[in-house]
Amino acid sequence: MLALAACGPEEIASPGTGGNVIINNPTPAPTAAPTPTPTSALVTPAAGCPTISDPQGLTDEGTISGPTGTYRVCALPARINASSSLAQVDGLLYRMAGRVDVGTDGGPAADASDGVSDTNVVLTIAPGAIIYASGAAFLNVNRGNRISAVGTSVAPIIFTSRDNILGLNNANSSGQWGGVVLSGRAPVTDCIAPAATPGTVSCERQVEGAVAPALFGGATPADNSGRMSYVQIRYSGFVLSGAAELQSLTTGGTGSATVLDHIQSVNSSDDGVEFFGGLVNIKNLIVAGAEDDGLDSDTGVKLNAQFVLVAQRPGAGDTQIEADSSNGLEDQTPRSNAVVANATFIQRNNGDSLIRYRGGHDYTLVNSLLIDLSPSAATACLRIDDDETIRAINAGLDDVGPPVFHSVAFQCGVDAKNGSGGGATAVQAEAIVNAGTNNNLSYTSTLTGGYLAGANEAGYTKFDVTTLGSFFTATTYIGAVSPTDNWTTGWTCDSAALTFGSNTGDCTSVPTF
Repeated sequence: MLALAACGPEEIASPGTGGNVIINNPTPAPTAAPTPTPTSALVTPAAGCPTISDPQGLTDEGTISGPTGTYRVCALPARINASSSLAQVDGLLYRMAGRVDVGTDGGPAADASDGVSDTNVVLTIAPGAIIYASGAAFLNVNRGNRISAVGTSVAPIIFTSRDNILGLNNANSSGQWGGVVLSGRAPVTDCIAPAATPGTVSCERQVEGAVAPALFGGATPADNSGRMSYVQIRYSGFVLSGAAELQSLTTGGTGSATVLDHIQSVNSSDDGVEFFGGLVNIKNLIVAGAEDDGLDSDTGVKLNAQFVLVAQRPGAGDTQIEADSSNGLEDQTPRSNAVVANATFIQRNNGDSLIRYRGGHDYTLVNSLLIDLSPSAATACLRIDDDETIRAINAGLDDVGPPVFHSVAFQCGVDAKNGSGGGATAVQAEAIVNAGTNNNLSYTSTLTGGYLAGANEAGYTKFDVTTLGSFFTATTYIGAVSPTDNWTTGWTCDSAALTFGSNTGDCTSVPTF
């Protein structure tokens, strides 16, 4: 693989047969079978790279070939300094040769009071466009700039790896490039400057693993980092430096004006998604085959999420939910607080727990399913660490109290396990679940197709999610997806973790739109 990485797009060829050649006496030739008619023609390369508004333009790097055909490769500049659009062009792929910055960091304040003016660059990506990368390359949308990556249900935008284009991936491929990072200026905690006050313009954080500064944080709750809709992010999680790697999607201090929906993470070698601080609203999220946690939230994030489908592939993955860290900064404010509705979490790897709440993170989970399909069937559904996580309501500490569960069905061989750092014992954790309404610690699911709500899920008593805020939509089922409301159709791809059917095909291959 190291040798392949050093090759240019045209430098990979099929090997010869080698060995001896034996010539036998001729025999009557059998009747040749008819040649199958191909279902689709191979892609042919576009004539050249389109023009974009950025004066650096795109660099024509020749062509790259894979099982679906040959493509023109157009490399993005290292920094996009003017608002630009990446069109979908037949036979054309966009490549990130390394870290690609959208605009220049505008600092923690929305005006020039911090000594930095915003560059206000918007990167627009058209439906059906495919962007690929390898190694430490990643996309970073800086503060004061935005992304507009809006695909459609039949033509999603795909961020993927070079090996995916070449057809080299299998069910367990991962960690082949960095990922997508949105950096905003909404409040965060765990500041890199020890004397900084959390949640203020003086509190900033650095993107994990980035060698050059890639900062986020500020004091603008309604900050806007743009929109991502109908997007696949495949095979991400390359270790950028030290032991720090990215995940498919990382948000850092993004504000409530940022729009995120219909996003699929495939085989991230770290978390599927991780939200660092800010105010995050996300719907229709799929995390398939992540090798660490599925849904990770921390450093003061205020998270609203609905229709969340997380499934491990066999033999890989840690928890389904990881909430914050135990690090001595548990009482910094804003306190992390997540409200998650209509989620389905499917555990396939023997592990510690499906859900691990800790670090003083507040959490509300409603109308959801937790299912342990690990080989041992002994992974606990729930673990709650740290006394701060189960403390009573305290407005002065921005603390809304112990975790909340309503209409949550647990299908695990072990309901809960003892937490650490005080926290909750297994018995106490079960009592917290039972303090909610319509929870079931001995549930039997009737999912069909591996993820679609069945009769038990449709008949389950639902919690009225509209009481949680205007973001949430009332449904007739618990769990993430129903056959009568199958939002996974069309824009997804199939993997060892989840198979959807009518969509862009297997994740190991790139589609031709």
